[in-house]
Amino acid sequence: MEKDIVKGYIRYLKLQRGMSGNTLDAYQHDLRKLLDYLKEKDVRDVTLEDLEEFSAGLHDIGINARSQCRILSGVRSFFRFLQLDSYRDDDPTELLESPQIGKHLPEVLSPEEIDTLEASIDLSKWEGHRNRAIIEVLFSCGLRVSELVNLKLSNLYLEEEYVRILGKGSKERLVPISQRAIRELGFWFNDRNLMRIKPGEEDFVFLNRYGSHLTRTMILIMIKRQAETAGIKKTISPHTLRHSFATALLEGGADLRVIQALLGHESIGTTEIYTHIDTSILRKEILEHHPRNMKK
Repeated sequence: MEKDIVKGYIRYLKLQRGMSGNTLDAYQHDLRKLLDYLKEKDVRDVTLEDLEEFSAGLHDIGINARSQCRILSGVRSFFRFLQLDSYRDDDPTELLESPQIGKHLPEVLSPEEIDTLEASIDLSKWEGHRNRAIIEVLFSCGLRVSELVNLKLSNLYLEEEYVRILGKGSKERLVPISQRAIRELGFWFNDRNLMRIKPGEEDFVFLNRYGSHLTRTMILIMIKRQAETAGIKKTISPHTLRHSFATALLEGGADLRVIQALLGHESIGTTEIYTHIDTSILRKEILEHHPRNMKK
């Protein structure tokens, strides 16, 4: 079935889009990257989460931002075709973000902007404390959104002030958690304890109103909406808070390799995208430089 779908897609590009031979070859080459990544998964079942992981993987293997954008453009074209030819009812690429070209640094928020974002949350709503805890944990711990949605109660060591994270490639790392994040989690747990939780979901830290763990898409939408409410004009996503975590540490003087370990990066080169600060100012390997950990 997959071969037939791909053949139909190439025919569509050639006949309806009028693409030349070289362009067709490029589209097929880029599509093969996606299909190889998905392995045996049916393209009709692919989710936004799958595509975000694929997109993140392009960066991890050293593909530059411009080439990433080109590949993702082809991916969007393919899923539009699937929807057009009724292989799918939806297009999972609608919320898929591309890397920004021409900017060395990704968008970041200052600690003050994080405060503004959190202050804009309506705590009278049932999800208010949950959303504040989500934003604070993302910023204070620098987690990937996939790590946040899979965060378990059994991996929280709040008395010791750290969390155990299962990252990419099933690699574990220990990440310190600030007192402020612990406090926000405590408020959320007061509300969480009143919920009816679905069987099998009891160990997940963050839940939706139906007692099931959250998805990446839910958090993406929540943060974008909250930024609008807070009047933040920057284009942000959950990953923005991870960038902001790394940048805040660097600006405070933390060593790049400490940040590499905290972020769970395989290569120091991946960590370097978070900053243009000269390495001569990277002095101390201490986490107290993060604004949430500074003693007042």
